[in-house]
Amino acid sequence: MRETTRATRGMVVAPHHLAAESGLAILREGGNAIEAMVAAAATIGVVYPHMNGLGGDNFWLVSEGGKPPVGIDACGAAAGLATRDFYAAQGHTGSIPSRGPLAALTVAGAVSGWQAALELAKATGGRLPLSRLLADAIHYARHGFPASATQVKNNIGKRAELEHVPGFATTFMPGGRHPEVGEQFRLEALATTLEHLARTGVDDFYRGELGRQMAEELERAGSPLRFGDLERHRALIVEPLAVQTTHGTAYGMPPPTQGLASMMILGLYDRLGIGEAEGFDFVHGLVEATKQAFLVRDAHVTDPAHMTVDAKLYLTPAMLDERARRIDRRRASAWPRVAAPGDTVWLGAIDGAGRAVSFIQSVYWEFGSGVVLPGSGITWQNRGTSFTLDPAKQNALVPYRRPFHTIQPAMALLDDGRVMPYGTMGGEGQPQTQAAIYARHVVHGQDLQGAVSAPRWLLGRTWGSEVTNLRLESRFDPAVVARLKAAGHDVELVGDFDEVMGHAGALVLHRAGARAGSIDGASDPRSDGRAAGF
Repeated sequence: MRETTRATRGMVVAPHHLAAESGLAILREGGNAIEAMVAAAATIGVVYPHMNGLGGDNFWLVSEGGKPPVGIDACGAAAGLATRDFYAAQGHTGSIPSRGPLAALTVAGAVSGWQAALELAKATGGRLPLSRLLADAIHYARHGFPASATQVKNNIGKRAELEHVPGFATTFMPGGRHPEVGEQFRLEALATTLEHLARTGVDDFYRGELGRQMAEELERAGSPLRFGDLERHRALIVEPLAVQTTHGTAYGMPPPTQGLASMMILGLYDRLGIGEAEGFDFVHGLVEATKQAFLVRDAHVTDPAHMTVDAKLYLTPAMLDERARRIDRRRASAWPRVAAPGDTVWLGAIDGAGRAVSFIQSVYWEFGSGVVLPGSGITWQNRGTSFTLDPAKQNALVPYRRPFHTIQPAMALLDDGRVMPYGTMGGEGQPQTQAAIYARHVVHGQDLQGAVSAPRWLLGRTWGSEVTNLRLESRFDPAVVARLKAAGHDVELVGDFDEVMGHAGALVLHRAGARAGSIDGASDPRSDGRAAGF
């Protein structure tokens, strides 16, 4: 079993070790945590191409020296041409296709997130050139990287639905075959794109030569996106949501992300007064808190420009008290929700000055829309398929509307001075896993790596299944599993370290006491990652 990684001068955690090493190299060269994260984000966009990349979105939480974090919202909006009439003319009146050019309907915001983050970095002493931050990503894309087991697994598993999507087979099945695990895999068109951005600056992605080229290729493929959609996009600096618990303040991203759900779960669990982790009360309490939080999320969270309530309302003590009273301590409430699939990466960084970053980047489903633009080598996300074509629904498709996002990073500033960026990939599992890690480490005092490695659960339906269930890794105590079943939970046991539970990670900076200046890091044994420090 992995042990908690410890260092003092800086640390980066990522679900792929090459990305963690890219970020650590920047810290060693005097870069700050934000610059390290841009480098790690670029590298993981290459070496984990099925989960994230330049064609997706990202969100950031950045804390300076233990101060409350600022948020960066780099979520792309729907195309101006993306209307219900547009999809009806293509023969789609029920739902938006999940793959192919019609699924590529929202602007890719990730690169704008890098841009906004670098502006923050410069304001606080960042000095490394973009060419250096992208150097590792360019090298791996140009010269190759060993294909990971998770990339190959998804390449095989998604082949039937993606091999006929424009650009997918050429890029991810060269010669008509998927790569073998460990085989050198190259993304040379993407390398050229990264080299171009290193020369011109990342704004070229939206308002320059690269943006025009991508827009033309998207249009030819059949996407509703146009150059004007890219031109109007900007990342937003936002105020995070916050919830006060017994141990400190936790922060998450506001809508259109599900950060509200993550914060609500922590606030509700705090009110249950559960004394120890791993038993029935612990799992049942967090699962029932999740149900209450998801009911609020599903009723209200969408593009904030289209919301009729303030998300902060649901984090007030009175509202949390009222929701907590709805939780039955002994019985499971009914749960008919459908879980959303998704693939994402979470990364964290802390530098020697105490700057902390929690970061998440995604193309939504595995390989996103599956569309790979031939000139740039960019795989475009399918985040817009979270919209509905029913105008009466909460997340109805409207031109320029931003889609609901499952992805959201988290951070906690604890009353004892500790700073804790943490998070995970995993669609609807993200708030659940975030809450489990926080509860295990902060509330119940588990070792950080132990909190990440411990058995996890996922409430929701398996993709393609009509059975609502609570999936638990098989390492749970059989007595706990039996009690959960007796309480009415529809339990399904999965693998010991099942990838469906996501790839989580966490960092903790100690700012007071005997451990002041020490950094702890934990990466997920379910991933190819590591916590790299010095």
